[in-house]
Amino acid sequence: MVTQAQSNLLTMRKLVVIAVAMLGFGYALVPFYQKICEVTGINSLFKPDEVKNTQVDAARLVTMEFDSNLRSNLPWTFRALQTSVRIHPGELTTVIYEVRNNSGRAVTGQAIPSYGPQLAGRYFKKLDCFCFTQQTLQPGEARQMPVVFAIDKDLPDDVNTITLSYTFFEVEGTAGKAG
Repeated sequence: MVTQAQSNLLTMRKLVVIAVAMLGFGYALVPFYQKICEVTGINSLFKPDEVKNTQVDAARLVTMEFDSNLRSNLPWTFRALQTSVRIHPGELTTVIYEVRNNSGRAVTGQAIPSYGPQLAGRYFKKLDCFCFTQQTLQPGEARQMPVVFAIDKDLPDDVNTITLSYTFFEVEGTAGKAG
């Protein structure tokens, strides 16, 4: 016959084993998730794209619009120096963004891109971008940052305008670090 104390001890052991197994499963998911992202190309925001076809489609023009946003707690001003450009698919293009730290402290931010229409993200190839790294600005510092890109010539014909939107977020826990 099992006493109440033995039953409680057995239940506690089962709970500890389940908790340890769940923790181990959580750690095992990180490399699994990274491999899936690498294979599918998902979440590859912080590295340059590969441009496989460098032919320019001179018969077609696409309007690129540039949008810039800040999270409400980021004490910066941020804008594209050009609000739009008309380019040929396959053409290498550089657009400059300007950012300024309006606070009295060093602040680190990270820009995250998004695209409209969303499917355009598959055809937008960034070769160089400030969004690949965190940006640390000292108090009052201003910086001009390029985005070098090409639109893949396989962009669907019904897409004539693409909006590239960047949102800068403050990176917590980096105050005072140089960058």
